[in-house]
Amino acid sequence: MNRINQKLEEDKKLLSIYFTAGYPNINDTVSIIQNLEKSNVDMIEIGLPFSDPLADGPTIQDSSTKALRNGMTSELLFKQIRDIRETVSIPLIIMGYFNPMLQFGVEAFCKKCQEVGVDGLIIPDLPVDVYHKEYKSTFEKYGLINVFLITPQTSDERIRYIDSVSDGFIYMVSSACTTGAKTGFGNEQDVYFDRIAKMNLKNPQIVGFGISNNETFTQATKQAKGAIIGSAFIKYLTKNGIDTIDNFTKTILN
Repeated sequence: MNRINQKLEEDKKLLSIYFTAGYPNINDTVSIIQNLEKSNVDMIEIGLPFSDPLADGPTIQDSSTKALRNGMTSELLFKQIRDIRETVSIPLIIMGYFNPMLQFGVEAFCKKCQEVGVDGLIIPDLPVDVYHKEYKSTFEKYGLINVFLITPQTSDERIRYIDSVSDGFIYMVSSACTTGAKTGFGNEQDVYFDRIAKMNLKNPQIVGFGISNNETFTQATKQAKGAIIGSAFIKYLTKNGIDTIDNFTKTILN
């Protein structure tokens, strides 16, 4: 069984952390992953930096720009994490845009993911119908789960189609905006969370965008399986470096 599915079966609310590969420094990738696992994170999203990250807010955009300047590439990321499964056991997901994967070669990219122990992919600009028709068999060949995003504007019909094609979790974007930390969720998000919960989807949902502290983590996971933190963690890395990551996760989980 894929590590993502194993983790989803655990009787707890899950914390997933996103960081940008190659940031703050080009060789920080492995240390960040190892430190996150030690600090009781459940899953990790490794951001593959891209020059035009449309879904990302300014914090992640800036980290992507700096990671690219540092020299981060798909090839280098795979080289950095080729032995990661010797020290890390939790699910690893690469989050990135489709263009770099196309340039690498979709099947070659999936094959590399399998070789280094990556469990899944999140590709915001790969439409679910295109994935279903053209790439699903390739992802499955290499044991990869592809995670799709839904937003408050996604129709019930589209959500049910995504649910039928998915085999892991659904990334539930908290609001129709780019990524970024918020201090709390309002009534609009509560109505959205309730709407999705009542759909009784077969795949659990993990909420992302706007999670930054214990309050927002608790709100987001009231009806969902877990939550994803990205921008707030990037800001923490920028200010504090990689050696005190456990201090960040303690503020979320305690």
